[in-house]
Amino acid sequence: MTRRNSRPLKVGLQLNPYEGITEHGIPRWNDLKAMTQYAEAAGFDSIWVPDHLVIDGPDARYGQWECWSVLSALAAVTTRIQIGSLVVCTGFRNPALLARMADTLDEISGGRLILGLGAGWHEPEFRAFGYPFDHRVDRFEEALRIIHTLLRTGRIDFKGKYYEARECELRSCGPRREGPPIMIGAGADRPRALRLTADYADYWNGFGVNRVDRLPPILQAVDTACAKSGRDPSTLHRTATLLIDLPGSEKSGSAFWLNFRSARMPATGTSEELAELLRAFARTGIGHVQIWLAPHSLAGIERFAPVLELLDKG
Repeated sequence: MTRRNSRPLKVGLQLNPYEGITEHGIPRWNDLKAMTQYAEAAGFDSIWVPDHLVIDGPDARYGQWECWSVLSALAAVTTRIQIGSLVVCTGFRNPALLARMADTLDEISGGRLILGLGAGWHEPEFRAFGYPFDHRVDRFEEALRIIHTLLRTGRIDFKGKYYEARECELRSCGPRREGPPIMIGAGADRPRALRLTADYADYWNGFGVNRVDRLPPILQAVDTACAKSGRDPSTLHRTATLLIDLPGSEKSGSAFWLNFRSARMPATGTSEELAELLRAFARTGIGHVQIWLAPHSLAGIERFAPVLELLDKG
């Protein structure tokens, strides 16, 4: 399927390599590869992978395949679809090395990477894998400075409270002179995160905003943060992650993941209704959505494909 220029916004698929995300347990690599290649053929614009090490639910602990390994492999088995992290936790990796990793993955993908970055939020995985959880936003700000500077200029000499990168250089650069675009998620109630988004990001992301009427005050907060940073708000691209349930998805996954989704009131409806929902998001200024689709399967992608066809018709 070839995407037509009339599509009002880009539509991405969130790939979830979580244990328990389906009734069969954790998706294997061949499952993830098949879903991604099918999504590319069906006309999705992007594929997104979250970054967790473990998730502690009320009933059990759930694992996930490591984000960057999956992203790198997907970049090598696709040709057109954009590859994004939603989002990489800077607390899990040295920021200078992460900049080098991002530049390398952008090379592998031929310039298709969108680098989503975040501070992390789930304390049990920090504790389990031995990473510090204190001063997360302070650490995130230093990491952003290192990553952004290295990707945009190729060099930095920095010594902070939590990180340092002394006389550090990216000696060879990927296909884009200023590196891959950076995406940061921030809600209207997170003024510091919004400031960092305005200062460092190319894309803003809102997670789980499944209703259009909730967007205006959030987008206004994004505009205000840009104004305070002296940035033209129109230079910051707007994205949103939507949870969408297709018929039959109420049986897809463990009790934990079913409860996680239901608490966030996923959107649902016919293909025509879902296409109109995405058009409404586009009218508010959202240029790219990431769909967390249930059921999380080839069948789910196939059943969602008519929505893309409707969007392409205008």
